[in-house]
Amino acid sequence: MNKRPVVIVAFEESDNLGTGYLASVLSVAGYDTRIINFNDEDEEIVSIIQRLNPLIVGFSIIYQFYLHAFRKLIVSIREAGISCHLTAGGQYASLRFTELFRFIPFLDSVVRFEGEYTFLELINSLYSGTDWRKVNGIAYKVNDEVIATPLRLPEKDLDRFPLPMRTPLTEYAFDKKFASILAGRGCIHNCSFCNTREYYRQSGGSYKRIRKPEKVAEEMELLHNNKDCTVFLFQDDDFPVKTGKTAVWTDRFCHELKNRGLHNRLMWKINCRPDEVDPVSFAMMKEHGLFLVYLGIEDGTDYGLKRLNKGLTAARCMEGINTLKKLKINFDYGFMLFQPSSTFATVNENLDFLTGLCSDGSSPLTFLKMIPFFDTIIEKELIDEGRLTGVPGFYTYQFYEEPLNHYCEFTTDCTMLWLRDTNGLLNVLRWARNYIAVHARFAEPSPELSTISQDVRKITAESNLFLLDKLKELSVIFETGRFNNGDYRSLTGYKESINVMHDNARARINNQMIRLLRLSEKQWIEAL
Repeated sequence: MNKRPVVIVAFEESDNLGTGYLASVLSVAGYDTRIINFNDEDEEIVSIIQRLNPLIVGFSIIYQFYLHAFRKLIVSIREAGISCHLTAGGQYASLRFTELFRFIPFLDSVVRFEGEYTFLELINSLYSGTDWRKVNGIAYKVNDEVIATPLRLPEKDLDRFPLPMRTPLTEYAFDKKFASILAGRGCIHNCSFCNTREYYRQSGGSYKRIRKPEKVAEEMELLHNNKDCTVFLFQDDDFPVKTGKTAVWTDRFCHELKNRGLHNRLMWKINCRPDEVDPVSFAMMKEHGLFLVYLGIEDGTDYGLKRLNKGLTAARCMEGINTLKKLKINFDYGFMLFQPSSTFATVNENLDFLTGLCSDGSSPLTFLKMIPFFDTIIEKELIDEGRLTGVPGFYTYQFYEEPLNHYCEFTTDCTMLWLRDTNGLLNVLRWARNYIAVHARFAEPSPELSTISQDVRKITAESNLFLLDKLKELSVIFETGRFNNGDYRSLTGYKESINVMHDNARARINNQMIRLLRLSEKQWIEAL
């Protein structure tokens, strides 16, 4: 084991598979790797780094939103007299390395794209004292010139990587622990708001690589047997429901789960597109533990979906949603009610779509304003139109219709607690549903559980419809242009009524959760 450790600063609220894979590769090579949570206080992080005296500190800069926070931390590290090599990796660091060096000049290097082997070679070079600037796959600065070395091609066989290092697993629901997991990396689609395809295009490798289903099942078995893990959350941008035009991968995966006796002992969640949902393969996956699907819907109109380059229609979206409803598979979804091309007409069409989607309480209402991510088609269009405003990390845009800017601003403020707060109604409704799903999976069926589930769904439906009605009312009001001056004081009653409904629905859900916990305790006692 080498004496000076390697430190990685990254988000660690749950399993961070990116840093987990890095750490496992370094560990196999004999390096003591420490992962520090970026959410810790800067003073604490600096103190830990001073105490460890590491060979190198790596920063996981995936998103643009945290640039200023990373800069502040790195400045503090240098001001504390820490002189070791500082590097950064992640999607933002890889695609915008020149911009990153300008914004954080205290960095020594950037590890570009897939970092497992590049980071290891960089560390080996630093440890041995050879010229680290000759490492392929990095960027560095000489005076004011940024130099990028030739790229290293990504690993073709993801199963060659050792399994990722993990922080201690935490509870999902009813003492059942959960872990994040990957079936593959990348995505073949080219949605205009997403930079994943651009990331893999520039990396020089395949747009999508998939692990062997047997290896994924083996990892799940190891986590189940060694770490008592029961719930698995697949983090793939697009789970391999279909490989080509067939469901061969999922067939093999479910077969392997059954062979290992895991099909009735585990639960798992996936991310996919609505047009990948079909009755046969999803019924099979449900029988083998699938309980939750995250759908990238984003828009409920054919025009909007075409603008987003989704390659599907609103009718096909709803077909996939209805299939999940019929199979009684829970689902969450992404939806961008506000986009650069939005008008009041498209917003209202999308509100109608959302009404059809969630008026039955099958999923909590959610939506957001599209963020112009770096290196996306949307960002390039906004730049060309002169509409991208703000500073790095906080770029935004204005709508074509001035009243829509005020409508978006006011409704965002009114729904901040409901949709964005950790303890807001959206998260409370989701967790109530998840607790019910876990209980239904592992406890004895009971009429009381069915009643609780129905009551939660009813509360979800009522709150969804209430908020949708308010959004439609406000749309009519703001479209008149009466509030273009930004004075919303006469509309405070709307925010107050939304908050009242929020608190009332959350209290009702909490009561249902108390019933569920009592039911669980009762069944546990009866089983003794």
